[in-house]
Amino acid sequence: MNHLVVSRVFKWSCLLIMLVFLCISISAQNGSKSNLLQHVDPFIGTAGHGHVFLGANIPYGAVQLGPSNIMQTWDKFNGWDWCSGYNYISKEILGFTHTHLSGTGIGDLNDILVLPANGKAMLRPARFNDMNSGYGSGFSHEKEKCSPGFYSVHLDKYNVDARLTTSARVGFHEYRFGKTDNAHLLVDLSFGMGWDAATDTYFRQLDDSTFLGYRFSSGWAKDQRVFFAIRLSTGVKRMELYEDTLKLEETEVQSKRLKALLYLDLSKDAIVKLKVGLSPVSPENALANIEVEIPHWDFDKALSAAEEKWNGELSKIVIDADEPVKKIFYTSLYHTLFFPAVFNDVTREYRGADKKVYTDPGFDYHTIYSLWDTYRGLHPLMTIIHPEKVNDQIRSFLAIYKQQGKLPIWHLQSNETNTMVGYPAVPIIVDAYRKGYRNYDINLAYEAVRHSAMQQSDGIQYVQKMQFIPADSVVESVAKAQEYAISDWCIAQMAKDMGKMDDHKYFCERSKLYTQYFDRSTGHMRGRLSLDQWRTPFNPFNAAHRQNDYCEGNGWQYTWLVPHDVSGLISLFGGDKPFLNKLDSLFTVPAAGLNADASPDISGMIGQYAHGNEPNHHIPYMYNYAGYPWKGADRIRQVMDTFYTDKPDGICGNEDAGEMSAWYVLSAIGFYPVNPANGQYVFGSPIIKEATINVGQNRQFNIRVLNQGRKNNYIQKILLNGRPYTKSYILHRDIVAGGSMTIEMGTRPSKTFGLAVSDRPK
Repeated sequence: MNHLVVSRVFKWSCLLIMLVFLCISISAQNGSKSNLLQHVDPFIGTAGHGHVFLGANIPYGAVQLGPSNIMQTWDKFNGWDWCSGYNYISKEILGFTHTHLSGTGIGDLNDILVLPANGKAMLRPARFNDMNSGYGSGFSHEKEKCSPGFYSVHLDKYNVDARLTTSARVGFHEYRFGKTDNAHLLVDLSFGMGWDAATDTYFRQLDDSTFLGYRFSSGWAKDQRVFFAIRLSTGVKRMELYEDTLKLEETEVQSKRLKALLYLDLSKDAIVKLKVGLSPVSPENALANIEVEIPHWDFDKALSAAEEKWNGELSKIVIDADEPVKKIFYTSLYHTLFFPAVFNDVTREYRGADKKVYTDPGFDYHTIYSLWDTYRGLHPLMTIIHPEKVNDQIRSFLAIYKQQGKLPIWHLQSNETNTMVGYPAVPIIVDAYRKGYRNYDINLAYEAVRHSAMQQSDGIQYVQKMQFIPADSVVESVAKAQEYAISDWCIAQMAKDMGKMDDHKYFCERSKLYTQYFDRSTGHMRGRLSLDQWRTPFNPFNAAHRQNDYCEGNGWQYTWLVPHDVSGLISLFGGDKPFLNKLDSLFTVPAAGLNADASPDISGMIGQYAHGNEPNHHIPYMYNYAGYPWKGADRIRQVMDTFYTDKPDGICGNEDAGEMSAWYVLSAIGFYPVNPANGQYVFGSPIIKEATINVGQNRQFNIRVLNQGRKNNYIQKILLNGRPYTKSYILHRDIVAGGSMTIEMGTRPSKTFGLAVSDRPK
């Protein structure tokens, strides 16, 4: 009997111990997940040319709620470094707006400005260095905080403390008024940033604490429509409406430049909260978004929900690394999660590219697609860590195709901006298709990608005849031809997979047309005037912004834009050795020589390599194709160490909706997709000690890096799932299947890894 009791006690004790360890383990995991937010510094990239959004949002949210500064003059393009609405060097905040771009090269949005104020009501924004000339306030960075899902600042002029957070479609403000003299909220519907200007605005009071309206504008997005609802936690004492500075007597007004003053009856240190819902469809939908997403008035509860969403997304890749690397890595991962932004309401309605209202409960419609940038790295990254999003992106593309008659190029708030060159939605669709993402109309997808290549504009008409694009007829002819060749290769692969062999042959031939621009005498891609005449004079250093044969680049940089056929490019040079000599030269020739009117995107220079512009991003990885992965490793480490820092100017070029950061995320864990649609990731030089990638369906891919260190740049050997792996690339299917990879690093180049022809990327 005693023995039985002892046995039972022992069993229960063991069970209790196991439960304790399980709880500790779960707690540790949750703690690790929570702590990921601590490694994000949203101020990185807000100075210099980063153009990064600063404020509160959630992953892929429609609302980006943050401060808008006074746009200052830059020495090349007026206000270019304020494209997001904020730059770290600014000392003034005009108000808080609900939509922002991040990292783009063109300014727009900053819709629905709200400012908590007191004293004399001002109706026009203050001028630079003169805060008494209008509304707005000075502030200091010492009293400004930002973390994923949260922003706060003290407005010195008004003695107001502001806290901001968001859900997907709702901005939540909390203001503590230290001064209550004539306390009021300004809602300026005329305010716009950069290229944007209001064309039609509307405002009406629904009850003492609820207001509805819209703001239509024209800018980069030629016909942008934002509907909103504002709900306050306290009643408004009175409302005044203005057309610019002319006071209006009506309480429901439609006009071009409306502004509303909402006066409050407050005691000192009173807290006022307001929720601003946005909708692309109607004010009523905006109100529904508030009622569904944030029905309460608990700011901290809303903030916790936002932080939890960020925790979930950031934990898709859990790394072990030195703290500076962790900060840059998780800030980069954070930046990759802003866009594309959801663009439908909780009712499932959205406004399409044809401005009609659609309802599709089958997927989330998205907008803000900087595709010329993001097809290279951001979307391949999504296929690894955000598989649940990929089909929605393709279905959004196809909806846009049906609505506007072509696939998106740079789509913004249901507007096609036609910014940049090529048909960059094609590689994204084909990459998704080839990786097994097919929850959409596949035949329509093929129709759409083929249609892109059969348009009669921008030099595509010459490509269809297997001819070069004449440089004297089409601006940026070389850049366009090279981008077309990349996408045509992608179409050829999709055609082959679908059994369309005539198309496969035709587009394979078109994908080789880049060879027509290679001048053996100079070793560069250059513009042609005829079969026997190049455009002259030719200087591979020269670049003129959107005016020469290249797009935001020069001959040195565009010579390498053949990611779909690197072996073919090597052959043009005459083999590995001359190819390597020229590639070495790219990084060692003088960084000077650019025209005065060169694009500011040509930044982050190592020789003539410009990491600040996306067509360069694959270049260091091209060394692997010629059997010299160690040379690429040196350059990749140099880029990571030099052009990604934990300072406000820690991004060397404009972020371009996440692509600049996607390069770092991928490169830090050790690889990058040179070819955007062949399912191969080329190895570089990992700087993490360990990474666990959650690839979906409860599967993980673990990367363990041995001998990781600042001087250990070179991969010595790799074990994939315990077996020796000698190839200098890894396949997408091996990653998403789950498993493990061990990478051993060293201070000297390996004499075997990745050198054999059979081990090089294809």
